[in-house]
Amino acid sequence: MAANLIDGRAISAQILAELGARVAALKFRGVQPGLAFVRVGEDPASKVYVGRKEKISQELGIHSETHVLPEATSEADLLKLIHQLNVDTRLHGILVQAPLPRQIRQEVVYATVLPSKDVDGFHPVNVGKLMLGDTDGFQPCTPAGVRELLIRSQVKTDGAEVVVLGRGNIVGKPMAAMLCQKGSHANSTVTICHSATRHIKDHCLRADIIIAAMGVAEFLKADMVKPGAVVMDVGVNRVPDAASKSGTKLVGDVAFAEVQPIAGKITPNPGGVGPMTIAMLMSNTVRAAEMATR
Repeated sequence: MAANLIDGRAISAQILAELGARVAALKFRGVQPGLAFVRVGEDPASKVYVGRKEKISQELGIHSETHVLPEATSEADLLKLIHQLNVDTRLHGILVQAPLPRQIRQEVVYATVLPSKDVDGFHPVNVGKLMLGDTDGFQPCTPAGVRELLIRSQVKTDGAEVVVLGRGNIVGKPMAAMLCQKGSHANSTVTICHSATRHIKDHCLRADIIIAAMGVAEFLKADMVKPGAVVMDVGVNRVPDAASKSGTKLVGDVAFAEVQPIAGKITPNPGGVGPMTIAMLMSNTVRAAEMATR
C-alpha cells in the first residue's frame, strides 16, 4: 500500500480487536452485548450492508438478530416493533437500516428508538449531545469513523483548516460538529461547503483536511487540493463502466488517481472510510452494553 494511504481496513481491524477484549470482559460478568437490525423491504444494497454488520457482530461475540418487514409495512407497525425492541433487555443497540419506504418518516423512526439504544447516533437527544460536546451520547458511525481514522493516522486537527463537502445529517453536519468542538482530536476551524457554496474551489485550496461527503462522483479534483492536504473520501456513487460485468462501478467523491499524488494522506475507496462505519457501530453497541450494566 502506498505510503500516503490511510488503510481503513487495517485500522478497523485494530478497533475490532480492542472491542473483542471488551466483549470478553462483559461476558465474564455474565453480559452479552445485543444488537437488533431492522430492515424494511428488499433493497439489494440494504441486504448487503445488514449482512456485513451481522457477520462482524457474530465474529465479535455480539448477539444479533435481524427483523425483516415487507416493503408495504405501515409506519405504525414499524414503530410497534421498535417499541418491542426498546424494552427487550437482551438488546443494547437498535439499528433501522435506511433507506425506508416512502410511507415511513425516517425522522419519526429515529426519534422512537431509545436514546440509550440508538447506536446509529440519529436520535434528537444524541444529536443534541453531539452539538453540545456531551460525550455521553452516541455519535453517528460514519463521521465517528472518519475522526478515528484521523486520530490513528496521527493527523493533527488542532487549529487545522477543515473543509467538509456536504451538509447532510448523516455525515456532513455531525462531522463538522465533532471537529469544531473544544477538546483533543478536534479544535479545528471548519467550513461546510454544499451545492450553493460560491467559489468552492477556493475554500478547498485553503484546507489542511478535506472530508468529501457530497454524494457527487469524483467531485474533488486535483486542482482543488493544496499539496500535502489530508483527503477523506466518504462518497459511494455508482457510475457506468463498460468494462464491468454489471455495467457499473462504485467510485467515491474524490478523483482518487489524480488527487493521491498531491495529498499528504488520503483514504482509498473502497477500503478507507467504509470499514470504519461498521467498526464504530460495533463500538457504540459495546459501549451501550457497558453503560447499561454500570
